[in-house]
Amino acid sequence: MIGGEDRPTQGRRSDDRADASGTDLTQFAGHPLRFMLHYVRRRPRAHFFVLLAVLAAVGCSVGSQYAIKTLVDVLSSPDAKSLIWWAFVFLALLIAADNLLWRVAGWIGASMFPAVTGDLRRDLFDHLTGHSPRYFADRLPGTLASRITATSNAVFQVENMFCWNVLPPCVAVIGAILILVSVNPLMGLGLVAISAAMAFIIARLAIKGGGMHHEFAAKAAAVDGELIDVIGNMSLVRAFGAIGRERRRFSQTVEMEVGARERSLKYLEKLRLLHAIMTAGLTAVVLAWSIILWEAGKVTTGDVVLTCTLGFTIMHGTRDLAVALVDVTQHVARLAEAVTTLLVPHDLPDHPKATVLASRRGQVTFDHVTFNYPNGGEVMRDFCLDIPAGQKVGLIGRSGAGKSTVIALLQRFYDVDGGRIMIDGQEIKLATQESLRATIAIVPQDVSLFQRSIMENIRYGRPDASDEDVMEAARAASAFSFIEGLQDGFDTEVGERGTKLSGGQRQRIAIARAFLKDAPILILDEATSALDSESESQVQEALERLVKGRTVIAIAHRLSTLRNFDRIVSMDKGHVIEDGSPLELMHRPGLYRELLDLQAGRQANPSDPRIAA
Repeated sequence: MIGGEDRPTQGRRSDDRADASGTDLTQFAGHPLRFMLHYVRRRPRAHFFVLLAVLAAVGCSVGSQYAIKTLVDVLSSPDAKSLIWWAFVFLALLIAADNLLWRVAGWIGASMFPAVTGDLRRDLFDHLTGHSPRYFADRLPGTLASRITATSNAVFQVENMFCWNVLPPCVAVIGAILILVSVNPLMGLGLVAISAAMAFIIARLAIKGGGMHHEFAAKAAAVDGELIDVIGNMSLVRAFGAIGRERRRFSQTVEMEVGARERSLKYLEKLRLLHAIMTAGLTAVVLAWSIILWEAGKVTTGDVVLTCTLGFTIMHGTRDLAVALVDVTQHVARLAEAVTTLLVPHDLPDHPKATVLASRRGQVTFDHVTFNYPNGGEVMRDFCLDIPAGQKVGLIGRSGAGKSTVIALLQRFYDVDGGRIMIDGQEIKLATQESLRATIAIVPQDVSLFQRSIMENIRYGRPDASDEDVMEAARAASAFSFIEGLQDGFDTEVGERGTKLSGGQRQRIAIARAFLKDAPILILDEATSALDSESESQVQEALERLVKGRTVIAIAHRLSTLRNFDRIVSMDKGHVIEDGSPLELMHRPGLYRELLDLQAGRQANPSDPRIAA
């Protein structure tokens, strides 16, 4: 089928900024038309046949007007009876070909246009997922999602409008002028000059209004982002009784978008009105001119009819072209805004010489690491920490000590400013991010679950796992019994971010996922701090099974969860201030013993406001 060729190649690419054709998409930031043409070139044959069919159909349409002129002239001649049916057949064939060719173009386009938007959305999603956490922290997820949709819709609209609304009137007007030249060269050349002047004036005015169209595109994206952000946090909105406040805020955002759209549309209407006045006057002049020539005997009756029909073709064609061009301007503006936002270069790409992190032992080394958060103060300087393979290490410290930074840097959410981080002797900066993430499993405090079934969420740890493997992981995580007790068992949909499950159930799903992944390094990021006593006991049992045979790095507020660990590392302001076994540190003055005393005191006096680890 035409339109199916030049499909994107599948498989992982070495440069995660590139699309399926190996092109770096960031080069198109700020260049929406080049971006669109890139996808047109991905399917050249389909686009060629659509354009060929459209050109042929418009040629037949304009040619049929000449056939009408021929028919009128034949009817006016003394030999009408011998020629009338030939003229009729000529006209009928052109009309039939006109209609058939449009259907051919539409049939090919029905496959081609959706395929182009599919290519585009896949590539934008691939590019978006290659960004670092910092990129997503600075932007609303809803706005990013809406911009991918807006980009896809804009390209779809621009391609459709070019093929069905821009190209046909262009060709029709040019064809009509050429035929008029054959009737009267002076008239035809005059039309060329006037049409060119009209096109220049309309184009200049359309470009002048570009700022308004860009403003509307930005405001429309803001409305989408605001809407998704509020809906995603509806429980928070209700908890603070802020429904009225959010309604007023959203109303103000919509008002700004409506105002921007109104200014954009009214400017377009001014252009259309100007064009309508110009084309109406031009058509009247052409018709009057042809009648004067007929009165002088310089043209036939068929020529007058032809001039009349071609005059309407020029008038309607230029009107349709003007309408289409100003509409395209809006879509291109929205495309430009979306492309500029989305096609930002990745700040954490794989190193050009990155290799797969192949070792499965799990030794972790921070070698004289220095790190500053972007636009923030210094977090670490000359930080050193060596964790042998298979050792269980707990990180403790007051808020801001750098514990979460250690976890983030190990996963390469940021690059260090100095020093090295190594796993099994290989610097993680020189390893592919995919292989790095495959080496690490994490059980966070705030468990992220997809709005999918429990089976799919657990299997996310290892996509090729069998159903039996998933169930075995659930048993190891003490999750099997509660899952089986649900109405749909493992096929139960968990809701957005797992809202249909309790905190303890979500944690055990996360533990099952980590069991299934079977990575040599395990990160526990306050995995039990938000649970009640009963849930904590169940989760703790599952964690004790999970940590066996792995290198474990755990951040824990409740020091009781670290009592069986090999080692405790106390941190303060990005430095290690204590390092030893729980038993050693318990009998040595320092932060660990201080925090133990605080937590023991809290159990006796829960209202104690002092800080925990």
